[in-house]
Amino acid sequence: MAQVYRGGQPYPAGYPSRLTPHEVRTREFAARRRGVDRVEVREFQARVADELTMLNEAVRLLSQENDRIKRALRDWQTLHARECRPPQEHHHNSGHW
Repeated sequence: MAQVYRGGQPYPAGYPSRLTPHEVRTREFAARRRGVDRVEVREFQARVADELTMLNEAVRLLSQENDRIKRALRDWQTLHARECRPPQEHHHNSGHW
């Protein structure tokens, strides 16, 4: 399946597309005879959009931190693997080390 783009960001197929703060702020609703207070709806949409903005930023920062930690772990593993190499002339043990 193809990727779905929403708000300029790609999402893998099978995942529900995420709402963007802009979509929440600009969503229009059909008028009904006994409708709701438009001001109240807009205030609620603004609150939801603000929270989405905050959560999206938190996810972005956590993703960056996760990438940094992964790189640090890979670097450490590479360094540690070099330090723990077995001697070249080891004939007594048929094990890995």
